[in-house]
Amino acid sequence: MVAGFILRLILVLSYHLHTAILFTWTDYKTIFVPIVVFACATAPIQSFFGLFRCCVWVWFHLLLCNVSNQARSREEDKVNHPWRPLPSGRISESKAVALRWVMVAFCIYLSSIYDQDLVMTTLGLVVTTFTYDELGGSGNIVGKALCTAAGYSSFELGATTIIGAHHAMDFVSVTAVFISGMIIFTAIQAQDFPDVEGDKVAGRVTFPIYAPEFSRILTLFATIAWSVFLSWFWEIGPISIAVFVSLGTYVGLRYYHWRTLEADRKSYFLFNVWLMAAHVLPLHARTSVLAF
Repeated sequence: MVAGFILRLILVLSYHLHTAILFTWTDYKTIFVPIVVFACATAPIQSFFGLFRCCVWVWFHLLLCNVSNQARSREEDKVNHPWRPLPSGRISESKAVALRWVMVAFCIYLSSIYDQDLVMTTLGLVVTTFTYDELGGSGNIVGKALCTAAGYSSFELGATTIIGAHHAMDFVSVTAVFISGMIIFTAIQAQDFPDVEGDKVAGRVTFPIYAPEFSRILTLFATIAWSVFLSWFWEIGPISIAVFVSLGTYVGLRYYHWRTLEADRKSYFLFNVWLMAAHVLPLHARTSVLAF
């Protein structure tokens, strides 16, 4: 009898854990890994335990954002991501909405354990997410870019604060977060190219839908311009400059020249590789590791 109860409990917990992983699955390469890499390079990392705490904080906040976003996007996800919890029938919309508010309370509590100042970071992320999902922030080009940049910056602030030896953000950390937010604001359309059909179903007007040609030209310009600027700003070495600028140029050219759905998916993957490389550059300001 006890064994049967334990087996049922394990099955139930496994089911819900699988559901949580599905909520966050598409954002490991776009948010979780880039944010953790950014924090490791910018803080920089001091211990394995600090890295573990950072990963836990980022994952639960990512789950909060994903549940909030996906709770109202069943029809869109039927086109773009039919395996997600709502379109696949693993959870109902009402339960997803309830889970969102449970996650809000839990993330506030989690931040209060780590550092009282982190509570404000969590609240900022909650406000940004609510604006994006419930107040129409995702429905227009500027609103989406602003909300995404603010949300990304909130993740970076929290992760960098947790992983560092000291909770106070210094000049390198603050500057790196600001620049990262500007990169996201000017290049966020990179994530929208593979989702054009789903966004049309949802009635969402993204940059690639509003201006198909100009959005690709801007992405090409942004990846090259940011690559050159970041190389100069962080004063990395000549070989590092050549590699980083070449990567940014290749990503931008891919977006401009290859325009199929599969090509856009691969381009977005490479965009995130470039973004992670950009996130490593602040480490040079502390260690001169990229002087070659």
